Amino acid sequence: MQLSNQEAERLAKEGVDALQRGQPAIARARFESIAQSGRANGQIWLLLAVACRSDNDSGAEEAALDQLLTLEPQAVRGHIMKADCRANAGDERSALRGYEIALLIAANQELPADLRAELQRAEAWVAQFKARVVEQREAKLLARGLPPEKRSRRFQHSLDILAGRRQIFVQEPTGYYVPELPQVQFFDPADFDWVPTLEAAAAAIKQEITALLAAGTDGFRPYMQTHTDQPRADVNRLLDNIDWSALFLCENGTISDDIVARCPRTWAAVQAAPLPHIVNSPTVMFSLLRAGARIAPHTGTHNARLICHLPLIVPPNCGFRVGNDVRPWEEGKLLIFDDTIEHEAWNDSSEDRVVLIFDIWRPELSAREREEIAAFFADPALG
Repeated sequence: MQLSNQEAERLAKEGVDALQRGQPAIARARFESIAQSGRANGQIWLLLAVACRSDNDSGAEEAALDQLLTLEPQAVRGHIMKADCRANAGDERSALRGYEIALLIAANQELPADLRAELQRAEAWVAQFKARVVEQREAKLLARGLPPEKRSRRFQHSLDILAGRRQIFVQEPTGYYVPELPQVQFFDPADFDWVPTLEAAAAAIKQEITALLAAGTDGFRPYMQTHTDQPRADVNRLLDNIDWSALFLCENGTISDDIVARCPRTWAAVQAAPLPHIVNSPTVMFSLLRAGARIAPHTGTHNARLICHLPLIVPPNCGFRVGNDVRPWEEGKLLIFDDTIEHEAWNDSSEDRVVLIFDIWRPELSAREREEIAAFFADPALG
């Protein structure tokens, strides 16, 4: 059947009018006439699908939607309606895929109010479906004798990722990357034989920093400082801000003799740890986070090292996150973590928080690898 442009426009208008009057059969006939003529565009296929849905013909609706999505693969409404068809047919996996495609396409788009409401409905369906899957998975694991309390930590983490309770965080150093190292957020201090020696010195270290603080914080300076030769692309409110400040015993491999002389027990204690004596390392410092301050999520420069925190002055409502794991600082209890995994810190108390921070070699690196990495960093031309 051949139609002129004028005839196709007339049929389309009649079809829309019929839909508005609640006459889906008439509307469907008009849109099918256009489709049979070969003049249907994406909008006509969508209208035909709407008419078929109102006419309770899900097969014809889905066929029209297939035509629409062939012409317009990014049609958000088409994906939602197609997913509805699959859900009504009991094919929930295909429905899930359709709803998630719609949500993905719609992200960061300006959409009309009625389509936003449809997306919210799709989002709710996806959430309910996934919650039901989690319940079914838990029931099956219980039936196999694997309740949560009997699961290994790593296996439980894998389930948390599947359930959306955790994200996948990986090493993202801003500079140098050593491949094939484990993606571990917090390391167990019990795995490091030097930790008891250092923790045993915590009280003495606290005495030294407390004495320095009693004399004032003039020796502390903003941890993040402006460097004219290293312009920053980002805007960080802690740049040149004393809210996050540091007092260095050793900064990027350069020892501060004055501070070491005033904190001899601190300096002696950290010598028990495998400090990476390479260019720009080690760094040993007292880190002061003012009341109400927050360090935004960020990652470190290279993953050949780990970072250690020895909490010394920790008021309530302070916290620290590495990847998915949020942990409080406990005075005298060491935290060891990979700073190339996204991390952040906050002090929601009314007092300052002070932590001793230093870096150590990754334990997985062999003596030969440590020598190679040190040689690499020693020559700026290699970087």
